Amino acid sequence: MATVQELFSLKGQTALVTGGTRGIGQAMALALAEAGADILLVQRDTSNPSTKNAIEALGRRAQIYTCDLSSNESVSSLIPTILKDGHKVHILLNCGGIQRRHPAHQFPDDDWQAVLQVNLTSVFTLCRDVGAHMLSSEPSLAPSGTRRGSIINVASLLSFQGGITVPAYAASKGGVAQLTKALSNEWASKGINVNAIAPGYIATEMNTALINDEERAKSILARIPAGRWGSPEDFKGAVVWLASPASAYVSGEVVTVDGGWMGR
Repeated sequence: MATVQELFSLKGQTALVTGGTRGIGQAMALALAEAGADILLVQRDTSNPSTKNAIEALGRRAQIYTCDLSSNESVSSLIPTILKDGHKVHILLNCGGIQRRHPAHQFPDDDWQAVLQVNLTSVFTLCRDVGAHMLSSEPSLAPSGTRRGSIINVASLLSFQGGITVPAYAASKGGVAQLTKALSNEWASKGINVNAIAPGYIATEMNTALINDEERAKSILARIPAGRWGSPEDFKGAVVWLASPASAYVSGEVVTVDGGWMGR
């Protein structure tokens, strides 16, 4: 019988992470490293090595792969490059995302396409390609049974709700939740767990517009049972749980980390 420490350990694992340069993605990448994983960071360029340096300071290996999530041609070439370099991916964390805000009746085509490409299409492409890699890999006999890997997508409260002036973001994050369930249905029996984390209202750069809207920010805070906006560190436990054998019988779930918002 495995101990709790063994169930949550990611020792010997390699995680591929998008969106890891700041905010929630950076906190989750560091959490995976703290649990023992080496990290492959997907970034637009190498100008920001802060996450890489922090991972290496923990005694783990980190490498940056450049990829433009807004170009599906770029995304499609990523996994072949990583595999050619000899890496085996045990964990995929899709945290890269963008936001565009306009009244729905004025929402530009270009912004719609950009949000859907980065937030949904690139997520599917990486899930497909990493999933194929995991399916072709020999399963490991984890403490809780046979296991090939873990895929964690980042959804949103707008996977469940519609939001205001963010129709593309809501559509993309609704799609992420359904994609997560669809992939789980095919892969859970093969040792690949596919889940998503849905952040609530978190004090990050993506929510600057909301935070600066004093009236809106006040109304949001009043509705959060925890009585505060979330912080990136609030995601460390959830991501390690979903990446590790501790969640071996959890698949197809969208786990909300929202201070109780969805319970209201």
